[in-house]
Amino acid sequence: MSKYYNRLFLPAVFALSLLGASCSKQLDLQPTDTIDDSKAFQTVSDLNGGLLGAYASLNATTITNVSLTSDECMLPSENGTGRGVSTYRWQYDGSNSTITAGWGSNYVTIDIVNRVLNFVDRVKSKPAEETLRQQYKGELLAMRAYCHFELLRNFAAAYETSALGIPYMEESKVSKPSRLLFGESIAKVKADLIAAKALIPASFDDNTRITLPAISAMQARVALYERNWTDAITFSTEAINAVPLASISEFPDIWKDESEAEVIWKLKRVTGDSRIGDFYYDTRNIVLYAPAFELINTFDQVNDVRYGAYVKFDDTRGQGKSLYSVNKYLEGSSGLPNLTDVKLYRTAELYLIRAEAYAEQNNPGLATQALNELRAERIEGYTDAAFGDKAELITAITLERYKELAFEGHRFFDLRRLGLPITRIPADAINTLGAITLTSDEKQYAYPIPNAEITANRNVRQNPLY
Repeated sequence: MSKYYNRLFLPAVFALSLLGASCSKQLDLQPTDTIDDSKAFQTVSDLNGGLLGAYASLNATTITNVSLTSDECMLPSENGTGRGVSTYRWQYDGSNSTITAGWGSNYVTIDIVNRVLNFVDRVKSKPAEETLRQQYKGELLAMRAYCHFELLRNFAAAYETSALGIPYMEESKVSKPSRLLFGESIAKVKADLIAAKALIPASFDDNTRITLPAISAMQARVALYERNWTDAITFSTEAINAVPLASISEFPDIWKDESEAEVIWKLKRVTGDSRIGDFYYDTRNIVLYAPAFELINTFDQVNDVRYGAYVKFDDTRGQGKSLYSVNKYLEGSSGLPNLTDVKLYRTAELYLIRAEAYAEQNNPGLATQALNELRAERIEGYTDAAFGDKAELITAITLERYKELAFEGHRFFDLRRLGLPITRIPADAINTLGAITLTSDEKQYAYPIPNAEITANRNVRQNPLY
């Protein structure tokens, strides 16, 4: 991480890590100063406080940026706020603070993690605390892997072994690291996850924190991007066996925070936290970004339980207003509009990873079985489908990911993984200013590294064409 980001963020990092002593999402921090790490981390309880501070720093930047840059959303005319509009129109470069926000925020979390890890093996623990200390170390290592992989999904030049990846920070220091290659970055992520998996007790099941099923889910997602199909099957199956798929009756309640079914890891949101739903819907009754008609048209609107859970239709809205809005983050258990827990990993994603991996291994039977099992818990009266060949099966799995994982931060990256263009149909293009097709030949197909990082760190190279 460059000097720029250390200087900009570390005062907040110190305060956040030191004050995170209760629920990670019940903090109301006003950072003002820093404290010597050696005085901050003296007990196992202190380590947990730093860990909670790291959890508290996580956000949903990836989800909202993917919605802006993919074919998930359309920009309705009623949105006169200007929020995210240039990003939505693919008019971004390294000076665009929206598309580059995840660079800084993820490295902030990584720095908190590394500061706590620096002391995790030095703190003296009572015999009864040793298991907790090892658990906290495992969570910290897994979170470091998670944040680096989010950086890699967002900012890798391409998802190929020899493409430019990211700087991998394994200690907190002011330095000027260069970008590892994608393959080297993946190896670092995998190593942290393997180490973490050996430390977290199987009995630990708090899905607002990182558990063993969450690590398996992370490993499966990493394997998907690495195209390591054997690992993808192994780790997705581990997570599926640990956390079963939600039933068709349970599914709608996941998005109202009234069911924990299939939620492997989530960011808990309580009163006072930022609301992810505010990105899509302004509570002054303005739809900021509506579900794309391209997405809406993929659903069986009568029988598919996802349609009502993800899309709200309101024909009482006035002329010039979008009749559709994103429903996924509107109704949380808090009763406040747009304040909903952010689901980072769900079992449904693991079914789709397993299906794709089996298809790529030329095992159409097991790939089709995984896809049909998921659809049967989403579509009333579903009849198992059959597919003619591998290409048809991969196309069906990609479409199912579009529907199942909409507004969860995957679509833009899925199309990049497969080398497919991002396209918008005419009904979604009314305010795009011609931004209707983005291909792999264009620079915006990969998000840019922030200009401020490159200015501060001469060893970080920008992505091609910027």
